[in-house]
Amino acid sequence: MTAGCEIIDKGDRLVVVNRNAARRNAMSPEWTAGMRRAFAQAAAEPRIAAVILVGEGGFFCAGGDLNKLMKAAGLSEDRRREGIDNLANLIRDIMRCPCPVIAAVDGGAAGAGFSIAFACDLIVAARDAKFTAAYVNAGLVPDGGLSASVSAALPPALAAELLLLGQPIGAERLHHLGAINALAEPGQALAAADVLADRLAAGPGGGQQAIKSLLTSAREQLMERQLAAETPLMARAIGSPEAREGMAAFLGKRPPDYAALRAGARGDAAPE
Repeated sequence: MTAGCEIIDKGDRLVVVNRNAARRNAMSPEWTAGMRRAFAQAAAEPRIAAVILVGEGGFFCAGGDLNKLMKAAGLSEDRRREGIDNLANLIRDIMRCPCPVIAAVDGGAAGAGFSIAFACDLIVAARDAKFTAAYVNAGLVPDGGLSASVSAALPPALAAELLLLGQPIGAERLHHLGAINALAEPGQALAAADVLADRLAAGPGGGQQAIKSLLTSAREQLMERQLAAETPLMARAIGSPEAREGMAAFLGKRPPDYAALRAGARGDAAPE
């Protein structure tokens, strides 16, 4: 089944649906292009009070397609940077959209999906949703500004735990910490996002746009610094032995053997 994207125009809001359920809504050029079309429409039409991002089939976004990343490992580092820059520019587009962008997260958000959700202005999630910075599990490093987003939203120890260990964190804990705005029952994240969009549509559009511009300017310096720092590290990581092992292990449904790579790097002799 081919990935796709649908933009639903509800008059005072646009709902951008990631239609790639067969791959748990992994990133696709179609969804990226759809988001950008929606942001451009929101900029051109003052009637639009919010843009809502959602995934079909009960999952927000599983992040990058590892099959594509494995192919990218054979490219030059400059070519790898192009894909990473594409995600970085999407994060900029989310932040610079003149009206608020709402992430409606059912099921979960992993990798780049986590980055996209946390780049949004408002986040609603199902109570059972999980957020996973799974990069490290595949021998990769965060991109999409996630190092900036979690550092700003969460206590330092928890941010380190999420990024260094790749452990999932539940929506209820994130809500308790103030990192997401509202909880919904499973399967109802979009309905909860519509409630927020209703409130935005009833408010002063010009004032909201001004407030969003202020909030964006407050976030932008940290985000730009981290996007610039993440890009070369991720481009290098994709071609590393750790990433080859991590991605192959994930796709092969086996644990990665990073200890063997560490031992090889030290030049340890094999035991007799």
